[in-house]
Amino acid sequence: MAVSLRWFSLGFVLLLLFVAVMAGVREAVSDARIIEAEHSQSSKNSSLAGRLDEVDELNEHAVDNPEEVASMVEMTIRNSTERRNLGYLSCGTGNPIDDCWRCDPNWQQHRKRLADCGIGFGRNAVGGREGRFYVVTDPGDDDAVNPRPGTLRHAVIQEEPLWIVFKRDMVITLKQELLMNSFKTIDGRGVNVHIANGACITIQYVTNIIIHGLHIHDCKSTGNAMVRSSPSHYGWRTMADGDGVSLFGASHVWVDHNSISKCADGLIDAIMGSTAITISNNHFAHHNEVMLLGHSDSYTNDKQMQVTIAYNHFGEGLIQRMPRCRHGYFHVVNNDYTHWEMYAIGGSANPTINSQGNRYLAPTNPFAKEVTKRVNTAEGMWTGWNWRSEGDMMLNGAYFTPSGAGASANYAKASSLSAKSSSMVGSMTSGAGPLSCRRGREC
Repeated sequence: MAVSLRWFSLGFVLLLLFVAVMAGVREAVSDARIIEAEHSQSSKNSSLAGRLDEVDELNEHAVDNPEEVASMVEMTIRNSTERRNLGYLSCGTGNPIDDCWRCDPNWQQHRKRLADCGIGFGRNAVGGREGRFYVVTDPGDDDAVNPRPGTLRHAVIQEEPLWIVFKRDMVITLKQELLMNSFKTIDGRGVNVHIANGACITIQYVTNIIIHGLHIHDCKSTGNAMVRSSPSHYGWRTMADGDGVSLFGASHVWVDHNSISKCADGLIDAIMGSTAITISNNHFAHHNEVMLLGHSDSYTNDKQMQVTIAYNHFGEGLIQRMPRCRHGYFHVVNNDYTHWEMYAIGGSANPTINSQGNRYLAPTNPFAKEVTKRVNTAEGMWTGWNWRSEGDMMLNGAYFTPSGAGASANYAKASSLSAKSSSMVGSMTSGAGPLSCRRGREC
């Protein structure tokens, strides 16, 4: 009987402790909510008069769409410095590229299905869909003129269409630019492939290229060397800028689901008449001049350029040019801009920029809230340029300065797909960058 009473007493004490702990948790949560609510409004509410003044100030800057407020809170918690991992939402995110192929657990047996999932101006880039598979087994790059079979350089210079995959994880340090030949897919799914600490990828005067699932970073300027571009040709290369991916007179190019950062020049540059390009689902970080589209203000052949920039995450450590455009037609749709220091989208030489359904989170710097920048151009010259923002979500004081005509007809050449609601951007870009794909599982 004494033992039973002791056990009863012990149980009763534990029950009391549990109740006390839960009460403390509820009180802490309540306090946290109060602190958060007070912080989101102001710290100047020590008096009724102060509160009334604050209400007036809040009304002056009120947001009509409560969905924006909820998204801002989510962004502050979730996305200030790191990206959340939402791999379990890979199916049904509303991202038409991913929803086309990622839900297939047998993706490895159906790799080439990816080529049928393109969107935007680069949607017809078939890469190596009609060719055989080439398995890269050797990460080396000892000879840029006579590359060994089994290396990435040997694969990309071949004349025939090839779908290039990798036998295992590898870090490839290129001694010179990787000059690609037409009708090639580089597919990094299922392994962890880095092109890093050397030269990177050049797509020059070729067509139908898909670059998918690579980590491209720390690219360096190389050159003044002989480099092979096909089995029958090699030549002298002057100094390259050190871009992550450089397009020069290229067409039908799709750059999808890559991580690109810390390059000597741009992360992606497209110049000299390049067109029919889609840049999608990439994660960009830690770089100054992110993306240049258009060679120079005087190079008018870039008036034909059409580029779709969709479902990308412009992340930590970025400063400007996301993108910086010249002359052509640019559809910026459903991207997540969480970091910039100077501006997000810039341009000169009368480009047409169609911004739809993006989420722009301005930096804390009060002088860097503007999304847009007209580069080295007087206001009297750019007021007629067609730049519009439609359905974009502006957070933390972000604002887009439109110009030109607002009618849809003026953006026909800068429209490449239907934009989804900006409220879906979080889920649509949650898988930006290389995916973690394993055999027998959905990516």
